[in-house]
Amino acid sequence: MAGIIGKKIGMTSVYSAEGKNLPCTIIEAGPCVVTQIKTQDKDGYESVQLGFDDKKEKNTPKAMLGHFSKAKTTPKRKIVEFKGFQEVNLGDAVTVEQFQEGEFVDVAGASKGKGFQGVVKRHGFGGVGQATHGQHNRMRAPGSIGAASYPSRVFKGMKMAGRTGGERVKMINLQILKVIPEKNILIVKGSVPGSKGSYLIVEK
Repeated sequence: MAGIIGKKIGMTSVYSAEGKNLPCTIIEAGPCVVTQIKTQDKDGYESVQLGFDDKKEKNTPKAMLGHFSKAKTTPKRKIVEFKGFQEVNLGDAVTVEQFQEGEFVDVAGASKGKGFQGVVKRHGFGGVGQATHGQHNRMRAPGSIGAASYPSRVFKGMKMAGRTGGERVKMINLQILKVIPEKNILIVKGSVPGSKGSYLIVEK
């Protein structure tokens, strides 16, 4: 599936032709460089590897420096493989010009990490809900988590407190409201995962 690598700039809103105020996300997408072309004969599958966002040579392993030198490009921070690309050559630039206003894309990224959270924030538990009859410290407690003598354990998958966020999330069928090629900008309707400055994968 063809696509591009981008970076989340932030959110804003634009007015549609009907005068509706639409929430949208600004994505700096590309330009990306084709750093490798994988084929069925050599690699066992076909894909195109893209690199995005320049990186200092001193912070790049020598093996990766050689990898990027084959494509005659500078080291890149983010590397992603895409399937279904049209004919491209090693070292070619991929820009936002492949996208059209009005078409729909999928945007994937890492959601915001929220650290260790309780069941109310993590799973939407309601808590006790009443502060009467001695329930002074049970407002956000999980309640019962299992039986006693049998099975004498807590079943796997029980909704409990734990690390929240920081997972890969994909938002599907987001409409492209505007494409600004001279600034490598995509404006998509709605929200996308991640904080400002985080990397995103935009797929057709």
